[in-house]
Amino acid sequence: MSTPRPTPPPVPPAERGATHIADRVVAKIAAQAAREALAREPGGQPRMGGRGQPAAPHATVTVHHDVVRVRISLELGYPSDLGAQCAAVRSRVVRRIEECAAMSVPEVDIDIEHLHPPGTPGAALQRKPR
Repeated sequence: MSTPRPTPPPVPPAERGATHIADRVVAKIAAQAAREALAREPGGQPRMGGRGQPAAPHATVTVHHDVVRVRISLELGYPSDLGAQCAAVRSRVVRRIEECAAMSVPEVDIDIEHLHPPGTPGAALQRKPR
């Protein structure tokens, strides 16, 4: 019969090591959050690029310690409430990065690269049915 070994004392959390989340991962979280936000807004449903169709949101980030600054490029349908769509994107991006990466987001800059008016290829898919 063997005698059980004594259990070593638990290591304090501060001494266990660190988790590093790559900048590109945070950028992917931000871009996905923007897609999710636009999918909920009328006139903001993004589609994956192609001729005459809005491209999916693209995000770039700057991470310093646990603080993230985000810049997102969007293509939106027009006419639509651009302010509401941008506010929804900002809110969703901040929430998702805080939830998924445990980082704070003091700044989300949004660049609207293109507006797609009715009558352009792919615009019919963006209009809200009446």
